[in-house]
Amino acid sequence: MRPKRVGLLRQSVEVPSPPSPRSPPPRTLLVGGLGSSSPPIIGADSHGITSFDQQQLNDQRPQRRYGLLSAIKAAIMDSWVSEKKKSPEVRIEYVALTGEGEEGIEGCGRCTSCGLAPPRKKLLLKKKWSLQIYVTIMGIALLIGIFFVNLGDSIKHSILGDRNSPNDYDPFVNWGKPGSGTEELSWYPTDFLQDVLPIPAHSHNDYWRKVPLFSALWAGCTGVEADVWLRNGDLLVGHDLASLQVNRTFQNLYVNPLVDILTHQNPTTPFYNGTSNGVFDTDASQTLVLLIDLKTDGPKTWPWVIKQLEPLRERNWLSYYANGTFHKRPITVVGTGNTPFDQILTANATAPFKRDAFFDAPLDKLEDSPYDWTNSYYASVSFFRSIGLVFWKGEPSPGQLFKIRTHIAEAKERGLKSRYWELPAWPIHVRNRVWEVLVEEGIDMLNVDDLKAAKEEDWRKAETFRRIRW
Repeated sequence: MRPKRVGLLRQSVEVPSPPSPRSPPPRTLLVGGLGSSSPPIIGADSHGITSFDQQQLNDQRPQRRYGLLSAIKAAIMDSWVSEKKKSPEVRIEYVALTGEGEEGIEGCGRCTSCGLAPPRKKLLLKKKWSLQIYVTIMGIALLIGIFFVNLGDSIKHSILGDRNSPNDYDPFVNWGKPGSGTEELSWYPTDFLQDVLPIPAHSHNDYWRKVPLFSALWAGCTGVEADVWLRNGDLLVGHDLASLQVNRTFQNLYVNPLVDILTHQNPTTPFYNGTSNGVFDTDASQTLVLLIDLKTDGPKTWPWVIKQLEPLRERNWLSYYANGTFHKRPITVVGTGNTPFDQILTANATAPFKRDAFFDAPLDKLEDSPYDWTNSYYASVSFFRSIGLVFWKGEPSPGQLFKIRTHIAEAKERGLKSRYWELPAWPIHVRNRVWEVLVEEGIDMLNVDDLKAAKEEDWRKAETFRRIRW
C-alpha cells in the first residue's frame, strides 16, 4: 500500500514590479522535498508563511573553489539557471497535494502541479554535461602535452644530436688495460677494422680522441690530423701548450702505431711479400692522409718531422712524387700550419729526386699560384672565414654556393683534394645540411669532429659519391 503524502515543499521566486491590476500572481516553483520538516533559519510571518532573504540563503551556501576547471564548471552550472529564478527574495510555502499532483510526482512525465521536470532528472543531466566537458578538456590537455614532449625531443635532437646508446659497440672501452691485448698493440688490428668502410672524412684534431688514430680508423676516416710542437728535441702532440705531455709524442701516437698496423697488413709469408696494403681490409689500396699541423717555428720544426717519419719511409709506405709521377702508398704525409713551402719543394737527402711530403695549399688562393698535384695534396681553407655564416636551415646563399663551386672546381683542375675546416658544428641540423651541400657539390674530404655521426652516414648511396673522385 502506498504511503500517504501530506504536503510538498515549494519554492516561489518573486520579481518585484509596480503594482498593477493586470499583473499575474507570482509563479510558484516546485523545488522538492516532502513532509513536515522545516529548513533552518526560517521565520514565520502573521500569515503562517515562512520566508528569508536571498542574502541569507547565499550566506549558507558553501564557498566556491576558484580554478580553471572550477570556473568552467561554475559557468556551465550558472547557464542552467533561468533569469526568472534570480530574485532578491525566496518564499517557501507548504501546499496540500491533490490526487492529481501525487500521480504527477510518481509518474515518469512532468509534474502536473507546476509543469517542471523532476529535479533528479535535471541533476543527472547536469552531471552528464559536466563529465563530458571534463573528459574533453583532459583529452585536449593530454594531446597538447604529447605535442610539446615530441617538440622538445625534436629540438633536443636538432641542437644536441644523438647521444651514444648503452648498446653501442665501443672497441676502446678496455683499451690499454692489462689482459686486453692492447698494451703494446699485440692484438691483430683488423679485429675491429675488418668491416670498416673508408669514407672521405678527415678526423679534425684527432689527438683529442679517447684513442688517437684508432678512433678515426674505426669510423672509417681516411685522414687524421696531429698538431705538433717542437719541445726539448722531440715532437709533442697537443692543441695548446697546456695540453702537452712528455709521453704524448708524435712517434708514440702516430708513427709507431701506423708501423705496427701496416706490418700486420703486409706480412712476409710464402703467399705475400708486398708493401702496398693500406690500413683498411675492405679497401687495401686506400691511402691514409697524415696531416701534420706545425705549431712552432716551421723551418726548425719541419726537419724533425721528416726525421721521425723515417720508419715509414724505409718500408716504402709513404706516397711520393718522382719523375713526373705521383706514386700512391698506404700513408700520404701533408704539412700545414707553419709548414714552410720551400722545404716541401726541397728534395730529401736520401733521394734527391723524390718528394714524400706534400703541402696543404690555400683553397681560396689557388688562382695564379704554384700549388698543384706535384707539390701539394690538400687544398684547405676555413669555411667560416671564406664562405661565412649560414642561416638557421643550413642553406647557403647563391653567393656562398658560387664560392663553394669555384673553390672545388679550381682544386680539381690542379689535381688537389678540396677541404673546408671550421665548419659549423651546431645546431646539428645545420651541420648536417652543410655536410650534405658540400658532398653534393663534390668536396673531396669532409672535415669532421663528430666521428659517430660521420660513421652513421650512409656513404654508400650513389648520390653521395656521384661527384667525389678519389
